Amino acid sequence: MLVRVQRRAKALESRITSRGRRLTSQRLVVAQALADAGAAISAQELHERLRRRHPRLGLATVYRALEAQVESGMARRLERPGHVYVYVACSPEHHHHLVCTSCQRVRDADESVVASMVRGVRERHGFAVDHARLDLYGLCAACRSAS
Repeated sequence: MLVRVQRRAKALESRITSRGRRLTSQRLVVAQALADAGAAISAQELHERLRRRHPRLGLATVYRALEAQVESGMARRLERPGHVYVYVACSPEHHHHLVCTSCQRVRDADESVVASMVRGVRERHGFAVDHARLDLYGLCAACRSAS
């Protein structure tokens, strides 16, 4: 288990520095916490989780670290009702998101999910899609069965 944790920390370090960003302990702590969250989480919520173990970590630092992750592709910014931004850690591969509006869990959906839609856009509209970024909001199977 320790080897897996160390491997993940090294992978996060590499992704943080891949676009010329300086590796700081704050950026690494925020990246690890976001990866551990397992659901979409706001900067405020993440800050509250980290505050006990990292009392000197400020909310502005958390916001900056999250936005840097968004810019580098390590995270994605999503929107909750009420225009509240939340963040989710992203794998390096191109993918889309399935966002549960009840439990806030976010699942990755690979490119094959939208391939037929992209073909349909080309056929119906003559539009060649270069890049697609899709977030689908709804209820996951667990929340649907619970209601």
